[in-house]
Amino acid sequence: SADIAINSYLKSFIKKNNSSVLISTARAGNVIGGGDWSPGRLIPDCVKSWSKKNIVSVRSPNSTRPWQHVLEVINGYMTLAYNLSKNKKLHGESFNFGPNLSKRYKVIDVLKQSKVNWKSARWKFIKKKLSFKESKLLHLNSAKAKKTLKWNNFLSFKVSIALTIDWYRKFYENKTNMYNNSKNQINYY
Repeated sequence: SADIAINSYLKSFIKKNNSSVLISTARAGNVIGGGDWSPGRLIPDCVKSWSKKNIVSVRSPNSTRPWQHVLEVINGYMTLAYNLSKNKKLHGESFNFGPNLSKRYKVIDVLKQSKVNWKSARWKFIKKKLSFKESKLLHLNSAKAKKTLKWNNFLSFKVSIALTIDWYRKFYENKTNMYNNSKNQINYY
């Protein structure tokens, strides 16, 4: 809906070839990383439970999502902004930023990899009747961003999960300055 609204605005009010205002739209997949406290999201729900030594209830262990670290997404958006400032032909274009289509990981994969970095992590699977239809497979085709912007993911799935779980573990241990920890992760990236 946002893409349609933005494109309608662009076509109605901003001329493509002679405007100093340049706009492109960008989308990302299932973004992970420290500091996400949104309810109903896998990793925030898990770490909240694990921090209290509780077992987290998880639905749909075999659902596949385009998991990627927030720093990958920020890199993509910044790459798009830079390229848009240099190339007006990108005005009005839309881009997806996500992991390679061959890198498909399930909810259970996220849980198992999280346990590597949060040893006491425990979960149980539940069957829950949802009030909405949930897709088993989600992915993003980022071929346009890779070809046009020369953008690519740098972090592997394992490293993305490790950085994410490490951030939350340190937050809940309350022994680390989280500003410095976040800066360290940015510097690592």
